[in-house]
Amino acid sequence: MAEDPKAQVPVKLYYRIGEVAQIVGVEPHVLRYWETEFRSIRPQKSRKGQRVYSRRDVDKLLKVKDLLYTHRFTIEGARRRLRESGLEPDAPRLSPPARSLLVGLRDEIRAMLAELESSGSRQG
Repeated sequence: MAEDPKAQVPVKLYYRIGEVAQIVGVEPHVLRYWETEFRSIRPQKSRKGQRVYSRRDVDKLLKVKDLLYTHRFTIEGARRRLRESGLEPDAPRLSPPARSLLVGLRDEIRAMLAELESSGSRQG
């Protein structure tokens, strides 16, 4: 019978990304990717800008790995399962006025970029 991965986690206040990668059994770039996909995984940053994971972060990462690698969930499926178990917050919802404001800003930026590109091609 396989050992419980949580039993292998050394008891510490914080862990660096290399330690966490070794504990979880994935490369550091995978941990960084998971941070972008799962809102509940947000390690603190040290004064030097290094990621500092808590025991809770390590436990969540072990759960994510289990869902993705053992149970073969997709990222979205794993996110949904974590939400159902209360480990992942719901995705933020924009109010209609906020969405409308952001869409307007996006359109303005696109128009400015198009204008810059056309003026740049005339000069070159």
